Amino acid sequence: MESQVEDARTQGAHVLVGGKRLPEIGSNYYAPTVLADVTHQMRIMREETFGPVLPVMPFDDDDEAVRLANDSDYGLAASVWTRDRARGETLARRVRAGTVMVNDVVSCFGISEAPHGGVKASA
Repeated sequence: MESQVEDARTQGAHVLVGGKRLPEIGSNYYAPTVLADVTHQMRIMREETFGPVLPVMPFDDDDEAVRLANDSDYGLAASVWTRDRARGETLARRVRAGTVMVNDVVSCFGISEAPHGGVKASA
């Protein structure tokens, strides 16, 4: 995750908040991070990220958003964020990932008995 953030930064992304370790609370803690000016060529957009990083990238329409979301070798989990829940559910059905949540990031992982897994290289 740290190398993904650094890769994005060297390619022009801007760290709006976070972007560093938090050694004062432990060696494996990383500050919640928001990245702006991200492009789809950056590793942060194409690889799985196991940490508190939110890369933000604009898109022109729903089709482009889905195409970009699916343009990865990975597919463990995804989130769709929108004010229109019906639109979010429609988009979620088109995203290729083991779990796709609408306006949430952890609800499916809170039920340990429920099956979960990924697709593509995340299977």
